[in-house]
Amino acid sequence: QVQLVESGGGLVQTGGSLRLSCAASGLTFIDYNAGWFRQAPGKEREFVAAINKSGGPTRYADSVKERFTISRDNAKNTLYLQMNSLRPEDTAVYYCHTQISGRPYWGQGTQVTVSS
Repeated sequence: QVQLVESGGGLVQTGGSLRLSCAASGLTFIDYNAGWFRQAPGKEREFVAAINKSGGPTRYADSVKERFTISRDNAKNTLYLQMNSLRPEDTAVYYCHTQISGRPYWGQGTQVTVSS
């Protein structure tokens, strides 16, 4: 079955960097667009970034533009999110996402905490 497993979260100070990874299995990863979402305590899950299945066009939430970079390595079935210049408001659980035939798939999430 389809599995998405995130890693790379942690505690970092304001201005620091983290790189999240999402290992995909049970699907032909190159066939699907993918992205990252996040959910802060007491808030709804929100879009962060997305990337085309071939690694081409990307798009970002305004709040992370110029700070976060999404990428993928289809040979490794892995999605990445490089996060720089982190802010306390970036604190959230980050989720990997893809969609197959209209059905969404999510990982279990990885916690990112940015201290001020």
